[in-house]
Amino acid sequence: MWEIARQLSVLVLTVSLLLSLGNQSGEQQKNDRFNSSRSSISWIHPIILSNKEVIDSTLEYDYYRDSCPQAEYIVRSSIRFLYKEQPNVAPALLRLLFHDCFIQGCDASVLLDSTIDGNQSEKDTVPNQTLKGFHVIENIKAEIEAVCPATVSCADILVLAARDGLVLAGGPYYPLTTGRRDSLVSFANIAASEVPSPQDDLSKTLTSFASKGFDERETVSLLGAHSVGVAHCQFFRSRLYNFSGTGLPDPSLEPEFLHLMRSRCQSSDDSKSHTEEPGMSMGYDGATGPVFGTNYYNTLVLGKGILHADQQLMAGEGTASWVEAYASDESLFRRDFAQVMMKLSSLRVLTKPLGQIRLNCSRVA
Repeated sequence: MWEIARQLSVLVLTVSLLLSLGNQSGEQQKNDRFNSSRSSISWIHPIILSNKEVIDSTLEYDYYRDSCPQAEYIVRSSIRFLYKEQPNVAPALLRLLFHDCFIQGCDASVLLDSTIDGNQSEKDTVPNQTLKGFHVIENIKAEIEAVCPATVSCADILVLAARDGLVLAGGPYYPLTTGRRDSLVSFANIAASEVPSPQDDLSKTLTSFASKGFDERETVSLLGAHSVGVAHCQFFRSRLYNFSGTGLPDPSLEPEFLHLMRSRCQSSDDSKSHTEEPGMSMGYDGATGPVFGTNYYNTLVLGKGILHADQQLMAGEGTASWVEAYASDESLFRRDFAQVMMKLSSLRVLTKPLGQIRLNCSRVA
């Protein structure tokens, strides 16, 4: 099936691509998620670019077919095994991918550790201090290195692992090109200032995403990644108790939902009394129906967005129209989300002769 999927994927360069819209449940269906994700299909159109720097056309489908044919299988099987025990790996890797690609492109720079010679790591900056999943990518890299030394980049491992985790979590399958190279440096200063904040107003969010080549529709679609994972209290506490320094809650919050959020997050930081900071599931307690996508947008329509930046999507006529469209049409959202993830995963990548293939994802070779 994976060979068939690879052959189909090549068609995206010349014709519309077949893509899964299936969203199934049950343990056996989880085990077969990758196959079932391609058994129900709809059309996804090739990405139209307005900025030539956004995507590098030198990436290839099945780039490692000769040099390391086991690579994608190793990634997929590793994520599948881990997901059974730790389903939170899916949102963790999705967030890790976004924070990597949004800063200077998908080059695995976010995985680098700070060095004694002064190159501060992106992972040590304030916006990235809650990122998780580094060890997952490192472990997969070690497994691949054992069979294909100095061949597969950490950047490729990250995009593949994030996609495979997303599929297991109920998200759409999307084909990926490979052949990325790893950055030689980390970009801490840029990360500190350019990673979008969950407290951003709509205008700032749109400006931030537009700077990376995403229009309004793509921005609303990409934020659908917030369908899964946990939002920690530090990212929305001010909405509950001191919005914009007023000493009052965010007036856009639905009253009953405000009460629920306050029951989860106290007015002061009480994280020291917990093994992990309290928060709220982005899957939304009590939600029914497909978890990935539709419920997220429905909560925004109802004024129940957890993060300010999410709820702000209802503040603009254009963005609100897309929120409402995705809330009512799961197929539309899954198609658009798959397409925008393909675009995100190919932002400003490094290819030969630039960059390198790291032997360890946390340090340059």
